[in-house]
Amino acid sequence: MDARLTQGAIEAIAKGNQLQNPILQVVSTRRIESANGPPRYRLLMSDGVHSLSSFMLGTQLNGLLEEELIAVNCICLIKKQVINTLKDGRRVVIILDLDVVKTGDVTGRIGDPVPYTEGQLQMSSTNANNPTSRPLQQRNSYASEASMNRVPAKEVAKPKAIGAPPSTPGGSQSKVVPIAGLNPYQSKWTIRARVTNKSAIRSWSNSRGDGKLFSMEVVDESGEIRITGFNEQVDKFFSLIEINKVYYISKGTLKIANKQYTSVKNDYEMTLNNETSIVPCDDAMDVPMVQFEFIPIGELENKEKDSVVDVIGVCKSYDDVTKITTKSSREVSKRAIHLMDRTGKVIATTLWGEEAERFDGSSQPVVAIKGARLSDFGGRSLSVLFSSTLLMNPDIPEAFKLRGWFDSEGHALEGTSMSESRSGTTAGGSSNWKSLMEVKSENLGHGEKADYYTSVATVMYLRKENCLYQACPTQDCNKKVVDQQNGFYRCEKCDKEFPNFKYRLIISANIADFGDNQWVTCFQEAAEAILGQNAAYLGELRDSNEQAFEEVFQNANFRTYIFRNRVKLETYNDESRIKATVLDVKPIDHKEYSKRLIMNIRKLAMQ
Repeated sequence: MDARLTQGAIEAIAKGNQLQNPILQVVSTRRIESANGPPRYRLLMSDGVHSLSSFMLGTQLNGLLEEELIAVNCICLIKKQVINTLKDGRRVVIILDLDVVKTGDVTGRIGDPVPYTEGQLQMSSTNANNPTSRPLQQRNSYASEASMNRVPAKEVAKPKAIGAPPSTPGGSQSKVVPIAGLNPYQSKWTIRARVTNKSAIRSWSNSRGDGKLFSMEVVDESGEIRITGFNEQVDKFFSLIEINKVYYISKGTLKIANKQYTSVKNDYEMTLNNETSIVPCDDAMDVPMVQFEFIPIGELENKEKDSVVDVIGVCKSYDDVTKITTKSSREVSKRAIHLMDRTGKVIATTLWGEEAERFDGSSQPVVAIKGARLSDFGGRSLSVLFSSTLLMNPDIPEAFKLRGWFDSEGHALEGTSMSESRSGTTAGGSSNWKSLMEVKSENLGHGEKADYYTSVATVMYLRKENCLYQACPTQDCNKKVVDQQNGFYRCEKCDKEFPNFKYRLIISANIADFGDNQWVTCFQEAAEAILGQNAAYLGELRDSNEQAFEEVFQNANFRTYIFRNRVKLETYNDESRIKATVLDVKPIDHKEYSKRLIMNIRKLAMQ
């Protein structure tokens, strides 16, 4: 077929105009190595009259050259391009999308193009058919190839320029560029991007002083980038930024990204400075939402520890919020949720801070997480990071498919847990429900690590002998104290004497369900939940009213609870036996328990 190049395109592009689908010919290509990222490819392109060497291929298109789909003399339709102006006034055209046109009998260069030089266009055009009259500096170094088969380009309509970008903040004439086109060597640029994640404000204090920071992640059609603001920029921009809103952002500082602190796929990251401008953008329908690269939960077993991954799953169950104290003595909220997808695997995922407190899994929502860290602690588990993005029931195809699968058949699956849950308090059920018969038949607790399971069982008998002991009164020490017989009690662990002590409970109980029974050990909180009284009151009752003390134990028998247990084979005096410890005791939520029974019936019916 005849090749139809867009004549006049090179002149328009060199002057900074963005064109609608220009058709150009590749004259030559050049690979440019990068020390901190993938290589870049520079193209010399022609419209049959002029050539321009300022074309750079977007890195997402590198495969076209590496697979030789783009070659010298091929014809390309440029579907999307962005023109950046450098400090010295030169322009770089970044090609974001193109189609390679099948040229048929086009085997050489079309026309006799000369390098475009601004200000000399008229002379070049006049002498286009007289190569010998061109100035030396304008001659095309490729024109001397005798073997070239030239195919004349046909006349086409003048290219239509795309409208100029909206006015940028502060009256700047910077053009809107794609995130993929940003680099530290540019000075005048503006990006138009959607905020997909915004962190809370974090403070620090060290030998160099105090400070605060926040970070956000933004995305456009070409890619994503992480942006961080410090101190004054926190005060200036934090309250302005809203997740899912689109903004014009200009004059940030670009540097090589530290991959240790971000999962964003970009070689650079941005820091806000005193010249940075952020302005809301109202026309934002074409700016994409969060970009995910989901990995099926069942494949996480093959990923390396500490990998940062994107996952999506249905919240099969979730734990109550607990508080932990960090090494820096800061109290933090945490919550584990259990996600399942079509692989039938369930993985525990830890949420932190406000995200843990706000989470509501009662409706078993679809949860998508971008940038969770994979751990091998207790099997396989995930942790949501400071830089992670968590979306509930996101408006994406993967979420709709997962929801349909779960509602039709997934809800009937128990799921296979990839994590050993150590948290005792579950609000949405557990992923490892077992009957006491299954615990024994499956030999739980006989492996190298302890096993954890949840079971519905009834208290059959409680041993009240030696159920109370006098413990150290300090908050974090539960060591048994020694009565000095002088009004003081000594704690060997704390190496101190105290005028008082606190009572603590340790009870041996026999629990049973429809198929078997199990002796378990209940410590303080679990024992108090079963007896319905606290240890201090029971200590006083034992010393003052033995009959009332006895009645407390009698009344606790034959009550049914949800037990969360830990089992492990232990050896004492050369005798091995399974030791079962109750981690948590909860009353039965009959509505949820009925749902579980119905689910098990459906599962058996399917088999």
